[in-house]
Amino acid sequence: MNASQEPSGIELRPLSARSVVLSLLLGTHPPELPVRDLVRAVEPLGVSGSTLRAALSRMVAAGDLRRSDTVYGLSDRLLERQRRQDAAVHPATRPWDGEWEMAVVTATGRGPAERADLRARLTALRLAELREGVWLRPANLCRPWPDDLDRVTRRFTGRPGLSAPDLAASLWPLEEWAATAQALLAHLARAERPADRFTVLAAVVRHLLADPVLPAPLLPAGWPGPGLRAAYTDHRRELTEEMLGRTGR
Repeated sequence: MNASQEPSGIELRPLSARSVVLSLLLGTHPPELPVRDLVRAVEPLGVSGSTLRAALSRMVAAGDLRRSDTVYGLSDRLLERQRRQDAAVHPATRPWDGEWEMAVVTATGRGPAERADLRARLTALRLAELREGVWLRPANLCRPWPDDLDRVTRRFTGRPGLSAPDLAASLWPLEEWAATAQALLAHLARAERPADRFTVLAAVVRHLLADPVLPAPLLPAGWPGPGLRAAYTDHRRELTEEMLGRTGR
C-alpha cells in the first residue's frame, strides 16, 4: 500500500501493525508492554490480534524488539531511535551567544555507503552542509557528540562574517518547514478517529526530527516549532491514555 501524499506536502503513511507497535513503544517510558496490552491498544486502530502477533514475531526475529515472557520491548538499536525522538520533541538547548559549531569532514577514501551514512548522522545532529564536507549550526544545542565521529571530522567554533539569520535561511528551508508544521497542526485539530490521530502524530514526529532547533533570533516570525511540540505532547498523552486505558494500565 503506497503512502498518501497530501496536497499540503504532508506524507501521511498508512498504518501497519509494525508501525503501530513501534509508535506505541517509542512513546512509552519504559518502552515495553505486555502482549495483552498491545492487542487491546491496537484494536481501535483496525489491527487484529492475529495480525499483531504475527508482526511481533517478525519484529523479534528482525531485531526490532526483545521479548521476555509475554512482555515486548524495544531492542537496543531502537532505544537509540527513542532517544532521538525524545530529543526531537523536547530538545535540550542553552542560551546562544552568537557562536556556531562547525564539523569539517577530514576522512578520505570512503565509499558511497559510508559517505551517505556520515551525512545522515551529521544531519541527525542537526547540522547543515554549507559546502561539501563542511557542516555547521548555531552552538545552542546540548547534545553528546559521538566519539567515533572524531575519527572522521574535526570540530571548531566561531562566528560567521555575514548575517547569521541570512546564513540560517540559506542552510535550512525554514519557510517550508513552518508551512508544513502549520498544516500538521490543522490536521491534528481535525483528526477525530484514533487511527487518524495516530497517523498524524507519526507525521509530526518525523517533521520534528527535521526541525533545526535554531535560536529565536534566527527564526522567521511566528515560528510554529514550540506550538507543534506542545500539540504533539498533549495529543500523544491523550491518545496513549485512551488506548492503554482500555487495558487497565
